[in-house]
Amino acid sequence: MGLLSRKVTCNSHGQDSSYFLGWQEFEKNPYDEVKNPKGIIQMGLAENQLCFDLLESWLAKNPDAVSFKREEQSIFKELALFQDYHGLPAFKKALVDFMAEIRGNKVSFDTDHLVLTAGATSANETLIFCLAEKGDAILLPTPYYPGFDRDLKWRTGAEIVPIQCSSSNGFQITESALEAAYQEAQRKNLRVKGVLVTNPSNPLGTTMSRNELDLLVNFVTDKEIHLISDEIYSGTVFSSPAFVSIMEVLKDRKLENTQVWERVHVVYSLSKDLGLPGFRVGAIYSNDPIVVAAATKMSSFGLVSSQTQYLLSAMLSDKKFTKEYISKNHKRLQKRQNKLVSGLEKAGISCLESNAGLFCWVDMRHLLSSNTFEAEMELWKRIVYDVKLNISPGSSCHCTEPGWFRVCFANMSEDTLKLAMQRLKSFVSSITIDNQTHQDLKNMRKKNRTKWVFRLSFQSFHDREQGER
Repeated sequence: MGLLSRKVTCNSHGQDSSYFLGWQEFEKNPYDEVKNPKGIIQMGLAENQLCFDLLESWLAKNPDAVSFKREEQSIFKELALFQDYHGLPAFKKALVDFMAEIRGNKVSFDTDHLVLTAGATSANETLIFCLAEKGDAILLPTPYYPGFDRDLKWRTGAEIVPIQCSSSNGFQITESALEAAYQEAQRKNLRVKGVLVTNPSNPLGTTMSRNELDLLVNFVTDKEIHLISDEIYSGTVFSSPAFVSIMEVLKDRKLENTQVWERVHVVYSLSKDLGLPGFRVGAIYSNDPIVVAAATKMSSFGLVSSQTQYLLSAMLSDKKFTKEYISKNHKRLQKRQNKLVSGLEKAGISCLESNAGLFCWVDMRHLLSSNTFEAEMELWKRIVYDVKLNISPGSSCHCTEPGWFRVCFANMSEDTLKLAMQRLKSFVSSITIDNQTHQDLKNMRKKNRTKWVFRLSFQSFHDREQGER
């Protein structure tokens, strides 16, 4: 061990989180409709599998893109040879146009401000490397994506200080919560370098209100710190209120020529909106030329392959396709989310009202044996091992209130979701029966105890009466 680095031997990766442990249990016993119908159903993976037919249809109609041809001539050698880390110009142009289209073309993006990375994980880590170092802190509103403990902290040495949000206002960010987190970082002798938010939120499945976004801009302006807006779910907003990008807020407030303009950065990816996590396509968008230059150099450690860029540049440049895809993706997500919410309601379970994402933030507080995180873990283990559903407990997302769970709905078939809801409903019914039986026993004991006390009191009174006579 003495020959290994501290990074290798430290335990700050977060792999022991229940978020990742649930995945491990699923991998040991994965559900399959034919081969393993009693296996664990994966509801802890935020993956969009609802529109693969649209993607495959486009591929079938565009064989040149798939076979790496241009005007029927092979460009395989051109793509296979060395490419610098700036990325293919055609792909960067197609990507920024797609980002603008998702945002209703209310904002535009400049390819010179874009850095390609191997997914959003790489994008977030690269940004933290650019903005912070050991002894610095990034503020994150709770609950937040469990992977951030790995992405933002593990290799950078930076710390996360939570902005504590509660269910009392739908987990929205407040000025007092922001200030409390800032003060907490200072008490820990950490220098706050910025705030990071996911909008739409993972795990809440909600878009941030304009009030929250204005509050964040005011806060980072006042504190002279950075703001990172992770917008990888921006194309999953399926109902009102509409998604508002942080870049739109800056534009509306005419902040282009102010200092805060260069301290706001956006993270994006095609993993969620286009359902292509395996392609590892992420991006950093920043108005700070120094950050762009540094992040571009760092991207050497996680490049997007030229073949991937070529294929996707052709796909995203097809405006007829992107328009149809965005529309149908929204409709399918809404339909699937409605099925999850309906299934949960039939099981007597509610969730936070949501309008985006690939998951719901589910309220199971009434199923806890006590209002503790220990009780939450007991419930989670029963759901994973007995019910055989892998869902993510709120504690893995650093939620301050026990009993909340993230449940994904877009990474499975409709029949699998239906089965998952049947399993959950049966489980809740068994808990209700067990609780009722337990309560009946308590009432019976109480009733018998009352009778016994009455009889004892009556006998004592009778004995005294006999003695006095």
